Amino acid sequence: MANNFDSNITQKLAKTFLNSFNTDRVISKNVNTQLLSGEFNPSTGSTVSFKRPTDYKSVRSSDGDISATTANSIITGKASGVVQDMFTVELDWNNVDQAIKMDQLDQLIAPAAKRIVTDVEVDFAKYAMKNTALLSGTVGTGITTWDHVAGAGAMMQASGVPMDDAWCYFANPFTQRKLASNQRSLGGETGSMSANRKAVITDEFAGMRVMTCNTLGSYTTGAGADRAGTLSATPTATYVAAKDSMTMSIAVTAFQANLEVKAGETITVTGRNRLNLSTRQPIVDETGAQILFSGTVTADVTLGASGEGTLVITGPAVFEANGQYNTVDSALTSGDVVTLGGAASTLIQPNLFWHKQAFGIGSVPIPKLYSTDTIATTQDGLQIRVSKGASIRENKQIVRFDFLPAYATLNPFFAGQSFGS
Repeated sequence: MANNFDSNITQKLAKTFLNSFNTDRVISKNVNTQLLSGEFNPSTGSTVSFKRPTDYKSVRSSDGDISATTANSIITGKASGVVQDMFTVELDWNNVDQAIKMDQLDQLIAPAAKRIVTDVEVDFAKYAMKNTALLSGTVGTGITTWDHVAGAGAMMQASGVPMDDAWCYFANPFTQRKLASNQRSLGGETGSMSANRKAVITDEFAGMRVMTCNTLGSYTTGAGADRAGTLSATPTATYVAAKDSMTMSIAVTAFQANLEVKAGETITVTGRNRLNLSTRQPIVDETGAQILFSGTVTADVTLGASGEGTLVITGPAVFEANGQYNTVDSALTSGDVVTLGGAASTLIQPNLFWHKQAFGIGSVPIPKLYSTDTIATTQDGLQIRVSKGASIRENKQIVRFDFLPAYATLNPFFAGQSFGS
């Protein structure tokens, strides 16, 4: 009887693909994948929700009498993981079969794995960029010294981001080159290393693991010199309004007429200052100045003829009487000056920094095709479907690799954009 390997060929392909897939990951290895692992199923649809932690305010009294105070409200919010588009690489079976016979499967499959990893991480980096709440440095100014990187770590610590898990900082390759003039001992390991390990510039600097990354997102600011406007209405400042999306809608006016505002752009509000979310105290920089409230625009908006429109930003400016969830020292009010970061008509690519629990990436189970399928799963729960079958319309045999991700913003206040100053 002739040899027949059809029953286990997808397992062999999956093993080879998974090895390359894991080796090439950088950004996706530094977010929470365990939280989303296994959460999606047919009953959840395209969204799955995770409970946000509650917070409370204490009161002080000389005798313990709290009869004149109001009890804390118990407010629960949710973070949502949302299914994205599917990523697929298709190969002609004849090429795969030839590679198997020539013992060149690794050389054939590795580029397919790398392509999916690269495309997913570019896509996720753009998502992360649009869902950051913190800002370090001056938008559009390049990172030139290590103290600019340290500024991101200082912003995290001053904002009350816990140090119980990894803090990550992602810099583009030219930032790494600029920083290399100030650090002579980059790297140092030899032998076989994953892309994640090779990306590390330093394991511990200002509380962060600093890594180089070529998949960072970017945006181009709109034309028009007038990038400052005002709030045309007082936005809703309650935690109840923001607790599920962790975003805030702000009505603005007096910007450049018909200005195109891109997702990922940052805004600051004059006179409204950021609070440490642990102590609920103002954040003061090294000059003694308070840190202005900032937010990141989540979706493209074209403003009107009077520079009017509504911007949706991450990291809401919450200000309530009991202060239980306050993020600013005073409420945003109609007439406040709002400024978009960066110059007009400029391509901007921010470095990114975050706590590992800021974001989540998960994989969604993909229905089985009428073919030979194998599901390969990484150690941190991401699943790849490997399928071998016939494309009856084209009259050919194909092999396809599929990855269906879901992204979640668990806490935008744990993440930020970083620039020089």
